[in-house]
Amino acid sequence: MCNISHENRNHSAKKIAVKAAIGTVLAHDITEIEPGKFKKTAFRRGHVIREEDVCHLQRLGKENLFVLNLSDDEMHEDEAAYALANALMGQGVCIQGEPKEGKINIIAETDGLLKINREALLAFNMLGDVMCATLHNNTVVKRGQTVAGTKALPLIVKKDVVRSAIRIAEQSGKIIHIKGIKQPKAGVVITGNEVFYGVIKDAFARVITEKIEAVGGEIVGTYYAPDDESFITSRLRELINAGANILITTGGMSVDPDDVTRFAIKNLGASDIVYGSAVLPGAMFLVAYMEGGISTSDSEATEPGLPIPIPILGIPACGIYAKTTIFDLILPKVLAGERIDRKELAELGHGGLCMKCETCNYPVCPFGK
Repeated sequence: MCNISHENRNHSAKKIAVKAAIGTVLAHDITEIEPGKFKKTAFRRGHVIREEDVCHLQRLGKENLFVLNLSDDEMHEDEAAYALANALMGQGVCIQGEPKEGKINIIAETDGLLKINREALLAFNMLGDVMCATLHNNTVVKRGQTVAGTKALPLIVKKDVVRSAIRIAEQSGKIIHIKGIKQPKAGVVITGNEVFYGVIKDAFARVITEKIEAVGGEIVGTYYAPDDESFITSRLRELINAGANILITTGGMSVDPDDVTRFAIKNLGASDIVYGSAVLPGAMFLVAYMEGGISTSDSEATEPGLPIPIPILGIPACGIYAKTTIFDLILPKVLAGERIDRKELAELGHGGLCMKCETCNYPVCPFGK
């Protein structure tokens, strides 16, 4: 990461009295020994001497210290870490604790969906002498979870490098954000003659209920429907009237003549219908929006009182037998208020092949990343 010209290896040290050293940067480690008990590093190279350190240093027999000379165009690694972290942070994140050896962690201030500006992060890390490592974009995170770490690599870093890093982060509108995830009120229509007429037992209701409850949501209603467009459309409309802010359909998403669910969604008046994704399992997935479905509260709308679109997610049969599918990738984004389009579903092709591990460890796996 570091350019050789920026390594700052040749900073001269000067000798200074301990009492006059407050605010200076220690140029060497100081060891503390208690015979027969311990030997440890009491103060590390790069430590900024504080007023409360003076007595401790004197107890160690130090009357003088060697400290680094910082020029006007340089700053200490810990000071740089604070500046970098503050420039990186957007909504929903905060600094955790004090910087240590030029490194500081950034944590989630709230539950939500982590958003990383990957292009800006690359430009930030291309500077050398500074770095930031994050969790994957679109990771669902919990309050208090570490989402990123940033560090000034040399002990003494050039101010121009730090300024450039800050400029990149701020011009991008900050690099690290967390979007809040609203609690879904899901309306579910499970389609298929074989389930509606009792030929086979339904397995979809349990799966969907578990996934919705896992994100703090609730099911406002579940209907079963035969392969009949009008019947499915009517049930979806009833769920909207019951207060559903997301509609989920299952089955009927293939290309067989009796797979009519997507046509029923179109008949409902849905717009921006995208059928098919670049994810396995979930290639026959559908996403659409019902415009102006419900009036919104102040917390849900960008303009209070205006209706917001109701997302409609059509899950193919893979949702029954596969523990993790495209539904798990898309649901958090939808609940964070993102509008899913064809490009979004196409981009998921990179990393969109499930490895079908014997024990599913999602989301701690490459699926969707």
